[in-house]
Amino acid sequence: MRETQILDRIRKLAARAPRSRTLIQGIGDDCAILRPDARHDLVFTSDFLLEDRHFTRAIYSPADIGHKALARGLSDIAAMGAEPIFCLVSLGIPRDLPASWVPSFYKGFLALATRYKTSLAGGDLARFEKIIVDVTCCGRVPRGKALLRSAAKPGDAIYVTGKLGKKKAWLEKDWRRNRRPEPRIHAGIALRRLGIRCAMDISDGLSLDLHRLCVESKVGADITAHLSDDALHSGEAYELLFTAPPRLAVPPRIETTPVASIGVITSQHKGRVLFQGRPLAPLGFDHFAGRD
Repeated sequence: MRETQILDRIRKLAARAPRSRTLIQGIGDDCAILRPDARHDLVFTSDFLLEDRHFTRAIYSPADIGHKALARGLSDIAAMGAEPIFCLVSLGIPRDLPASWVPSFYKGFLALATRYKTSLAGGDLARFEKIIVDVTCCGRVPRGKALLRSAAKPGDAIYVTGKLGKKKAWLEKDWRRNRRPEPRIHAGIALRRLGIRCAMDISDGLSLDLHRLCVESKVGADITAHLSDDALHSGEAYELLFTAPPRLAVPPRIETTPVASIGVITSQHKGRVLFQGRPLAPLGFDHFAGRD
């Protein structure tokens, strides 16, 4: 099958997904054209999904891979408190894939896109030794209201959505949580409306991501909750990590998603995280850890 034929099939599949009113030109040109209004900020994120790093063909179906590729980008949009608008996806695939693989990938991708009203506006397609997916997502947030990693203040309480520490469970028996993670879009928007200003998603492990938040905010943190090593360090949770001042009452559930308080932001050295009073090393997932 020629590239133009594959792209034509993708275009027909994408036509069934919702189309944003601000999207003037989507698939078919060199660039997507967006015409935003003057009341909003646009947020953009880009993320790779790599074969044998983030998934294997033995465990993940093409639809699983499509779902997870978009979910990773939408998780970043959720962390900004933004509403998704459109996405771009570039896909590199080896020659040994069956003809049905690409349409199945896009069906999984577009099923999630439809749920969150995210238009597929374009991308690229190429041959490569392994499957490689690069997704760019754009979201919209009221001007000046985006949730930022740099907005934590000493005295803020630290919260996480969902439940951390289930890596062993999905490795052994419950793979669906990892194969098809659920981006916390609705929770992120609800947090913004509640008055939260500081958030990020947990994709590389709580210990590492909280360290990154503290570095950006020039603060420290003290985790007081009883958490397992798995909850502290395992990645791919795709939950939200956020802080709130003491005056702000954070409910135990946000848009049906459970929320737990795990500690407090301190005025310690920038980036220093304590766990029950002792220094906590940022041992989450880092592609380049130990490399020059």
